[in-house]
Amino acid sequence: MAKETKTGKSGRGTLIIIGGHEDHNDHRVILKEVASRIKDGKLVLATVASHEPDGYLEKYRSSFAALGVPDVTELYIDERDQAAMDDKLERLRQVKAVFFSGGDQLRITSLIGDTPIYRQIHDIFADGGVIAGTSAGASAMSETMLVRGRNASSFRIGDISMATGLGLLPNVIIDQHFAERGRIGRLIGAVSQNPRVLGIGIDEDTAIVVQGHQFRVIGSGAVYLVDGGDVTHSNIAEASTEEALSIYDLRLHVLSSGDTFDLETRRPVREPHKEG
Repeated sequence: MAKETKTGKSGRGTLIIIGGHEDHNDHRVILKEVASRIKDGKLVLATVASHEPDGYLEKYRSSFAALGVPDVTELYIDERDQAAMDDKLERLRQVKAVFFSGGDQLRITSLIGDTPIYRQIHDIFADGGVIAGTSAGASAMSETMLVRGRNASSFRIGDISMATGLGLLPNVIIDQHFAERGRIGRLIGAVSQNPRVLGIGIDEDTAIVVQGHQFRVIGSGAVYLVDGGDVTHSNIAEASTEEALSIYDLRLHVLSSGDTFDLETRRPVREPHKEG
């Protein structure tokens, strides 16, 4: 069953959540996946996460034009009041695909959270559209998002900072540039604070394609699932912020391209063996 979005509508679209540094030059597997789902040739590139968005539009416009998406327009907001302006809202009308570029995920939520643009993006998703995001744009997809950590590989309890995300994918928390920046410590720390949420770490040039309650992995790296549902002990509530985390019976899955995962059962989906 499809989950309801924050606007109360049932999300029937596709999320393409990218770990950053997707390939623009060679096989372009991830960008091809995005392009294949844009039926009208129109894409809005939301560069909200960046303090300096110059260059993003040219880069993505060139890549998507080569993949058969000729109409790429930019949506940039520098102040929160702009998220209610007609000229900004107009860019999302009659559009079925939005791509959030990288930068700082807190800029995305602080500038557009619970604004008319936020609601339009949820409506696009609820109406069957495509919402993609890379790097910071990936982290912002979830209900709760990782904002920063003093040391990404640290298991110190006080090294995690979180905030409310866009809520397009509930009950998960997403981290990106995962293996490249050694972020396993902060994802485990985030899950230990609320084992209800499933931790998803995504390598660079890797993405999950989410439809309904399942996702498929594409790209050249791996996806890591940290599941705290069966944890029997942690010191997260009692220990000081400078102490190391202690946690028992944590579950970890590692998936690669072609693997499928069920977000309801929290289990990989085994494909039936096919005879050659």
